Amino acid sequence: MSKRVGMEVSLAVSEAVKMAGVDVVAAYPITPQTHIVESLSELIAEGELDAEYVCVESEHSAMSACLGSSAAGARTFTSTAGQGLELMHEVVYVAASMRLPIVMAVANRALSAPLSVWGDHSDVMAVRDTGWIQIFCENGQEAYDLTIWAFRCAEDKRVLFPVMVNLDGFHLTHVVEPVILEDKEKIQKYLPPNKYPLPLDPRKPVTMGAFGPPNIYTEARKAQEMAFESTLPVIKETLDEFGKEFGRKYNLIEKYKADDADTLLLTMGSFSQTAMEAIDRLRANGEKVGLIRIRLWRPFPFEDFRKAVKGAKVLAVLDRAVSFGGPIGPVASEVRSALYSLNDRPFIASFIGGLGGRDIYPEQFIYMIKRAKELASSGKHIEYEMIGVRE
Repeated sequence: MSKRVGMEVSLAVSEAVKMAGVDVVAAYPITPQTHIVESLSELIAEGELDAEYVCVESEHSAMSACLGSSAAGARTFTSTAGQGLELMHEVVYVAASMRLPIVMAVANRALSAPLSVWGDHSDVMAVRDTGWIQIFCENGQEAYDLTIWAFRCAEDKRVLFPVMVNLDGFHLTHVVEPVILEDKEKIQKYLPPNKYPLPLDPRKPVTMGAFGPPNIYTEARKAQEMAFESTLPVIKETLDEFGKEFGRKYNLIEKYKADDADTLLLTMGSFSQTAMEAIDRLRANGEKVGLIRIRLWRPFPFEDFRKAVKGAKVLAVLDRAVSFGGPIGPVASEVRSALYSLNDRPFIASFIGGLGGRDIYPEQFIYMIKRAKELASSGKHIEYEMIGVRE
């Protein structure tokens, strides 16, 4: 039977990994994700989870160990954050290119310098194009649910790509929230045993990820891109199946009071729930505003996004990372590109905030909406506006 408990969100992720029945956890502790792998090491040591915990000396080694265990057919999990994800960077590409269904939780953290252990999205934006399926959580229940879903999706024979589950460092990882923990039998019904179709076998030795000269490299990359794009229907299908099994429906693009809105705010991650408060206040004053939340970041769901913003005149986009030297934030750039071919596309205003763990309050979201409308009416296209900068 499912049960509702109050627990730290990091521990909800480790509970989901336990219920998924992983075979191997290879990880290195780094703030703010340490509680996830620390909890898993305790579960394994105490016999609550029958798995191998591989202690490594770095995140680069952690992902390297994950390559080997996943290639051997083991259900594999790791977790990291910020600088750890960047130390993994080289091997993260290999996991995707070798089609290994690893699941990784990323407790999103700001990158140095200056050194920060607090949350923003600069780490995940740095690995945007590594070939991983990337999804964002807004609360503890989503972090638990989407971790279970990630194994189901990654291991589907029509997918076989690694999945990155993003949850905001500290703003989400270290808070205590009510979470519904599902019955193991229901999870096993939704998540069948991992049957990797091409496991390494010492009786039939093969070479994986070998040297690719110029006469095949482009074709290999094209094949990977086509396979990656083909995962989108399966992502939708497996999320729909999750909703039918557990009663919690997840969409690639989520909307909040957006159907009749002429002005939309766009967010990703846990700050979306604060943004809803701003939308409620403006709606109470009779303003036609709404919220769009991007849940699936890669592969980007272009058609779902275009449908979600159809009819809007103004779109205010919040980024939690800086694209240095770029005119707007990375999400705003993606969104503008997605809408470029449309004749009736909304005016896009780019805002950057919540860097290095700084809070954004409902009043600031209200400011973004009003400022975006002001810019749209004046026809001014500014590069971006930084929110919360102290004078």
